[in-house]
Amino acid sequence: MRGYFGIGMEGVSKAMNAGSLFRTAHAFGASFVFTVAAAYARAESGKADTSRTEAQVPFYAFPDPDSLVLPHGCALVGVELLDEATELPRFRHPRCAAYVLGPERGVLSPGLAARCRHLVRIPTRFSVNVGIAGAILMYDRLISLGRFPRRPEWPAGAAEPLPEPVFGDPKLRRRLEVYRTAPPEPRPRRDG
Repeated sequence: MRGYFGIGMEGVSKAMNAGSLFRTAHAFGASFVFTVAAAYARAESGKADTSRTEAQVPFYAFPDPDSLVLPHGCALVGVELLDEATELPRFRHPRCAAYVLGPERGVLSPGLAARCRHLVRIPTRFSVNVGIAGAILMYDRLISLGRFPRRPEWPAGAAEPLPEPVFGDPKLRRRLEVYRTAPPEPRPRRDG
């Protein structure tokens, strides 16, 4: 799978939720994890994060939404139960993305929601645990961007094999004729 992703939470107050999300992110191959305005005891998150994600994957703790810094070209995707948000099954994940989930018993702050390039929602009747929501989101990213064959049409059906990749002729930036007809540019001499 090309690209990368990171995942984090705003205003998380329960260490077990943070640990659970980070452990799942590590399992799904996240490139980084983060918190924004967190209010939990980081030492306590290890009870749920048995893979010790913070020792394996970069962890960033941002004190507020304005301090959140992402890599160039990384799309911020907010996950929230809003009517105007795109339902997850209809969402095309960006190749390079950072997903941010809202706090327990709350929503993303207006400042952070305004910074999101996309808002998505998991189509459930009511809010689910933040760790579960993160796992659903990362699984959806994996199955939609990963290289998997199409699913069978019925439960006992055979999966279709993956098509072999097809490579075309190489594309040259300049035609070879340009190099053959133009004299080479002189290189500066270095005496020394």
